[in-house]
Parts: sequence; C-alpha cells; structure tokens
Amino acid sequence: MNLLLLIIIFTALGGLFSVLAAAVFLLLPDKHRMAILPHGISFAIGALLTVAFYGLIPQAFAAVAPAQFQTLSATILAGILGFFVLEKLLIWRHCHSGSCEAHGDEEAHHHHDGNGHDHHHGHGAKSAGTLIILGDGIHNFVDGILIAAAFLTDVQLGIVSSLAVAAHEIPQEVGDFAILLESGYSKGKALFYNVLASLATVLGGILAYYGLENVHDSLPYFLALAASSFIYIAVADLIPSLHRKTDMKASLEQIALIAAGVLLIGYLHEVAHHFEVAG
Repeated sequence: MNLLLLIIIFTALGGLFSVLAAAVFLLLPDKHRMAILPHGISFAIGALLTVAFYGLIPQAFAAVAPAQFQTLSATILAGILGFFVLEKLLIWRHCHSGSCEAHGDEEAHHHHDGNGHDHHHGHGAKSAGTLIILGDGIHNFVDGILIAAAFLTDVQLGIVSSLAVAAHEIPQEVGDFAILLESGYSKGKALFYNVLASLATVLGGILAYYGLENVHDSLPYFLALAASSFIYIAVADLIPSLHRKTDMKASLEQIALIAAGVLLIGYLHEVAHHFEVAG
C-alpha cells in the first residue's frame, strides 16, 4: 500500500479512535454524567499535567542540543503567558458582546437545567474550553508528525506508534470532554470540536510526509507550546475550580483522581515507549 495512504489512515485512526472511544462518556444519561463531571475535571488535571511534564517537555528537550535549552524554556514560558493573554482577550470579547461578571450580571454565569441543578458556565470557563481545543489541536498535530516520522522509518513502527498514540489519548480525551461540558458546550458541540481537533493529527502526518526535514527543527517548539497550553489550562482554569469544595471527603477524592490521572497517563507513556523501543 502507498506509504502516504498508510500515514493518512493511521493518523486518522490515532486521532479519531481516541475521540470516539472517549465519546462513550457522552452517551451516559445526563444525571450520571453530571455526577461524574466534577470527578472528570480532577482526573483531567492529573492527565494534562502528566502529558505536559512526563511526555511533551522531555520529548522537546531530547530533540534539541543543550545550547537550545534556554530558548525552549523561554518558549514554554511565552506559551503560558500567551495563553493567559489569549484567555483575557476571549473574556474581553464576551464582555463586550454581552454581559459578564464585571458588569454584575450573574445570569451570564448560572443556568438551571430544568431538574433543579444549578450550573456555572462563566466566560472564563468558556474560554477554558476554547483553550483546550486549541491545545489539543497543537498536540494532535505533533502526534501526526511523530506517527509519520515512525512510518518513514519503518511501517511496523508506524502502526505500533499510531496505536500507542490512540491508547494514551483516550483518558485525556475523556478529560477534554469533561472540561468542554463544564465550560457550557453541548454534547454535540463537544464531540464536533474534539473530532475537529483530532483531524490535526492527519494534517501533521501529511505535512511531515512532504517536508519532514523542514518540520523537524520546529517540532520541539510545537511540543513546548502544546505543553504550555496544558499546564496553563490545568493550573489557571481547572485547579481553582476544585477549591470551591473544601470538605475533607471532596478534597481527598480530588487528590485521588488527580493521582489516578497522573498514574494512568504515566503508565500508558511507559507502555508506548516500550513498544517504540521494541519496534
């Protein structure tokens, strides 16, 4: 089979399979999904931070010479600050296209689902959803480049790499769905935007096939930007939301679920690394 066609098929599999597998979360009845949602946010924090610090950042630094470490670190810092500015602009845009907290309109932040449940969907939460889509798109684009690079090295390694990408993305995608739903996205929109972000895997694969040598030097900086987006979302948007619950039971549940996200993503990265080495 043509190598480009293989890359397109398996980058699509690597991106879409994980989204569709995680979309099972959306099939749960609303009552159960709303009960699980806060736990999903805790899990997502552990998953996002582990993907950033255990996966993306080490890969980025491994791909550059020591002389570039400071530049790469500056890219991560610039990314975090850049996402802060971007989120400010997104909130500012919402404030000037309608009412917001700054204007004292709490209705922009609360709605009832008809079953007596009160949900908070502030503009900061909505912007967090936008940032998760953007960060996921960058991450998936880089995954596509990595899968294509593996195929260009060896077809078997490419197949294994795409399966490994799909496997380690599933728990993260579940967390992404939880964040988007918490941000006020409907189930349909959450699925649509996650699928759209997953298609960046195919784009990265095709681009890598036609110009891997040109893309290769930029790859560590894409990894750094993806990492900075995940760090920012976890630390600036998600962790503060957990502090709304201060009782001991809720706090212990949050810590346990963050640890579960860390351990699962860490384990899946180790499995993926094992298969890559074996390949």
